[in-house]
Amino acid sequence: MSLARYERYRDSGVEWIGEIPEGWEVKKLKYCTNLLIDGSHTTPTYLPDGIPFLRVTDIQSKEIDLNNVKYIAVEEHELLSKRCNPEKDDVLLSKNGTIGITKVVDWDWEFSVFVSLCLIKLKKQVLNPKFFSAQFGSNVVDQQIVEGSKQTSVINLHLDKINELLVIIPPLPEQTAIASFLDRKTVEIDRLIANKEKLIALYEDEKTAIINRAVTKGLDPKVTTKPSGVDWLGDIPEHWEVKRLKYFISKLESGVSVNATDYPATGAEYGILKTSCVYNYNFNASENKAIWENELDRAKVSPRKGSIIISRMNTPDLVGASGYVDHDLPTLFLPDRLWQTVFWQGVEIDAKWLSYVLKCSSFRKLLSITATGTSPSMKNLGQEEFLNIAIPFMKIDEQTAIVTHIETECSRLDAIIEKFKKQIELFKEYRTTLISEVVTGKIDVRGEVAA
Repeated sequence: MSLARYERYRDSGVEWIGEIPEGWEVKKLKYCTNLLIDGSHTTPTYLPDGIPFLRVTDIQSKEIDLNNVKYIAVEEHELLSKRCNPEKDDVLLSKNGTIGITKVVDWDWEFSVFVSLCLIKLKKQVLNPKFFSAQFGSNVVDQQIVEGSKQTSVINLHLDKINELLVIIPPLPEQTAIASFLDRKTVEIDRLIANKEKLIALYEDEKTAIINRAVTKGLDPKVTTKPSGVDWLGDIPEHWEVKRLKYFISKLESGVSVNATDYPATGAEYGILKTSCVYNYNFNASENKAIWENELDRAKVSPRKGSIIISRMNTPDLVGASGYVDHDLPTLFLPDRLWQTVFWQGVEIDAKWLSYVLKCSSFRKLLSITATGTSPSMKNLGQEEFLNIAIPFMKIDEQTAIVTHIETECSRLDAIIEKFKKQIELFKEYRTTLISEVVTGKIDVRGEVAA
């Protein structure tokens, strides 16, 4: 985009902001607000309905989904409102965990907020809420947030640091023009990103379909089939057999129990594999938690090349997630929420083929049904139940052929997906750069609003 610059600039007085147009100012946020406060410091009693109680997760989407927010009693809301009373045209800012997300209150219904959100009541004669919110999508505020956040187990942006944030202040008519321009342009960029994300989802679905077809029907579409006698499997090629998992797997090794509070912050030589690395298929040691050296004597299980790691305890959609270990990880140890497979000697099996069977959608659905647990958000697989599940079986050369087919087709799709992901990153970088250039006055968009 080729846009004009302003006619005259002056030094902002801030090195990393640089020059700003004449007539613009830089002020600390505390001089531009009537109130800056965070939400409730205690978790209220949640109800099936009542007054919406917003948290960071609720403001991350473009629209607030009232079907997924928490609700509190009217009486509790009225009590919280005496200290923190959000109103239309106020700005919400996330200050805990995921920081720097803003949402301009553009609705009329009443609500309260949790401590993770900061409520900002701007002086309307100084700052346009939408222009102010746009600055949080720029490098200018982003840099300050990184420097002003305090990182412990989560990242926190304290109120005193928020008050000290420097904001750029053009004349109000220009703020309105800039906000309108950015509204239009960011919608266009977000639409491009959304289209790419839809394409990625379609290709991911195609990868899933390739795996499902290959491990349950084989590679010959004309092959004669027969009933497998297994509900999750359906008809299978006539020359295949059905075997229980215990026919291949002699045992499932569980890992060590280590509390999150027991992890050393830095400097430990050894690591414990994160459960998330299983369903992300990421066995990079640098991504995992550190473990104290004195835990090593009871952390006996280290991921081995050629084994399969299975999540035995997880949320309903992730219990049973698995990943094939394609390289040795000698300095990592398993947490007790994971299993590692040990295979019977003498059984001809391609472990990669079995790992694809375990990823089959209908198999994963069966695992989510088989898993038990008193909590609806956490399910557990029993070893005996898991090992008694029946799967298809064929000769080793066909297993290997299935693996080759899946990896060839999925690699082709992964290359396309990676291209789209890079395009999305470029769109996001362009959006940040555009916002930064506009809100700092490096380009003049006043004549572009009606374009």
